[in-house]
Amino acid sequence: MAQLSDDCFAYGTALLTVAEALALIDARVVPVVGSESVPLRAALGRVLAEDVVAAIDLPPHANSAVDGYAVRHADLLPDRDTELPIGGRAAAGHPLGRAIRPGEAIRIFTGAPMPPGADTVLMQEDCIARGDRVRLKPGIRNGANRRRAGEDVAAGETALNSGRRLGPAEIGLAAALGYAELRVCRRLRVALMSTGDEVREPGAALAPGAIYDANRFVLAALLERLGCIVTDFGIHPDDEAGLAETLGAAAAGHDLVVTSGGVSTGDEDHVKAAVERLGALHFWRLAIKPGRPVALGQVKGVPLIGLPGNPVAVAVTFAILARHLILKLAGVAAEPARAIPVRAGFAYRKKPGRREYLRARLERDGAALVAVKYPREGAGILSSIVRSDGLVVVGEATAALEPGEICDFLPFSEVFG
Repeated sequence: MAQLSDDCFAYGTALLTVAEALALIDARVVPVVGSESVPLRAALGRVLAEDVVAAIDLPPHANSAVDGYAVRHADLLPDRDTELPIGGRAAAGHPLGRAIRPGEAIRIFTGAPMPPGADTVLMQEDCIARGDRVRLKPGIRNGANRRRAGEDVAAGETALNSGRRLGPAEIGLAAALGYAELRVCRRLRVALMSTGDEVREPGAALAPGAIYDANRFVLAALLERLGCIVTDFGIHPDDEAGLAETLGAAAAGHDLVVTSGGVSTGDEDHVKAAVERLGALHFWRLAIKPGRPVALGQVKGVPLIGLPGNPVAVAVTFAILARHLILKLAGVAAEPARAIPVRAGFAYRKKPGRREYLRARLERDGAALVAVKYPREGAGILSSIVRSDGLVVVGEATAALEPGEICDFLPFSEVFG
């Protein structure tokens, strides 16, 4: 079970920067212990628990990169055509079965093993075959169109490092090296709940002042994309004692508790008091917009992250903070989201000292990408996420962003998976 030290996030009442919050996660959060072996077809999205070391060369033998004729380069005339007898044929899965003889050419096809002694392949387009002889053009370099054994991965080389999340390419590489299964980290078990007297399940009738719960569905989808096993604890009303009981039950058998709503300082925000009955909650009063009320603590030794109630703030704080925490708990090696430089297609003003994330779509202007800000900024406008491509990051030191300035852009593809 993952553990946090009792005072790990006791940072006082000052606003933390995003960088300080992420640094605290890196310094204090310990990955969940545990691993299992799974077949390759079940490994997508999982985290490697041990290195994948090549037991063989990849490719295992030198082979031809093209259809053509394999020769010894020493047999080619440097300044005019060379005519050689065709001494045999090699195809993928059907090697010649002997070494090439001096002064002969071997008909060869893409992927076929190079006959021992052959070092160069001429493409069939550059050759003229007549009967059992072939004419070869001059000027080809030694080793052309030959793939060397082990040129992809050499035997004994670490092909994939532990802590890496497995995508299609990684699984393909493991398969090419002969691995039928991989040792992966156990999937993170996450308890998820929403809070609020006004929140209702989709499909239920809405009473006056009630809203449907979008946050839990957004968070469940984001968590599952990260490979987590999610237990849904539903919606909990604004009741401190009952919330404490539910949080205690959620902590049992889980590696992380994720909540939305109830982490601000209002009279109906009960997460702080409920968590303090069972552990500790150290508020992150973050210098961030949207999403200043974000909290991290622990319930019976299990980490808890409390996200805001507004759906856009939930999505942004998950992308920037919760994702980092979850990957660290899950055993993923450092995997920072990669921002790309784009041109601002808008003007923007803000107070220095706070990092802001602006929803925007990308448009192309010639060779340049231009970020166009979504026209409405409210933290409750979930459609703004649907109609945007990512987030423009406006740093703490920036007071104004002018049209045409270069700015950092975080694609949702980077931070929502």
